[in-house]
Amino acid sequence: MSARGLRLIGAPTDVGAGVRGASMGPEALRVAGLLPQLRALGLEVRDRGNLDGPGNPAGSAQDGWRHLPEVLAWCRAVRDATAQALREGDLPLLLGGDHSLAFGSVAAVASHCRDVGRELRVLWLDAHADFNTRETTPSGNLHGMVLACLCGQGPEELLQLASTRPVLRAGQVRLLGVRSVDELERRRVLREALPVLDMRAIDETGMRQAMQRVLEGIGPRTHLHLSLDVDFLDPETAPGVATAVRGGPTWREAQLCMEMLADTGCVASVDVVELNPALDMRNRSAEALVELLLSLFGRSTLLRPPG
Repeated sequence: MSARGLRLIGAPTDVGAGVRGASMGPEALRVAGLLPQLRALGLEVRDRGNLDGPGNPAGSAQDGWRHLPEVLAWCRAVRDATAQALREGDLPLLLGGDHSLAFGSVAAVASHCRDVGRELRVLWLDAHADFNTRETTPSGNLHGMVLACLCGQGPEELLQLASTRPVLRAGQVRLLGVRSVDELERRRVLREALPVLDMRAIDETGMRQAMQRVLEGIGPRTHLHLSLDVDFLDPETAPGVATAVRGGPTWREAQLCMEMLADTGCVASVDVVELNPALDMRNRSAEALVELLLSLFGRSTLLRPPG
């Protein structure tokens, strides 16, 4: 990790999701001991606290999008907090909140990379592709459209939050662990040639080889942004999600994923989203996430020297 330290940024909202509860995610991670355990690794960690934003109006979709004004407000706050952390030399660790927040974080990261001349790579760990549009979405929930929005296909008001559009080109993204995609969304993913390693690819080659493919082309000038949706994990490991899908990576596969990311030394910003304590079992999912984040930031479960 080349940043001066870690900065925790809580975004307690579920306005982009269809089920309430992800707004409690930041506190669940804190209760699970995220801050002291990161510090125990010798890291300098600052907790920014929680951002402010509108509540969840529990409304219906308007023009194909649910809660667009509220999602805009939260993404703007996340964008500004992420940009400030990067300017001040910290690695922003966003504690969500639902996955729609990633528009704000990735928009800030992309702008930062352009300013400092670094190459951006986004690793999207998710059971879903999040590549719907208002023409294909079955629900209108923006957390299922956020990657499409980042690739330039979304509401104009949201796209205007970014300094350039599209925020991402398809070739800058790698999706890993996908196993639930709507039919019209699937056609769009294939048409746009979005790089996806789904669970079949992991099953056929193993996590090690899948991660090697994901990390191809990573170098010293790469800013690697990790966007980790909790439903990436198998529900046996992390039941506290609203959109659980069976057949995800095992606990050991997820640990290997984090350790290989740590080995690159290129992870420079992170989202942790969609943790829903209302659906969890005694904070089990939050505790699993803390363990994974410790591996991501340098704690190895293997008996080998650092480096």
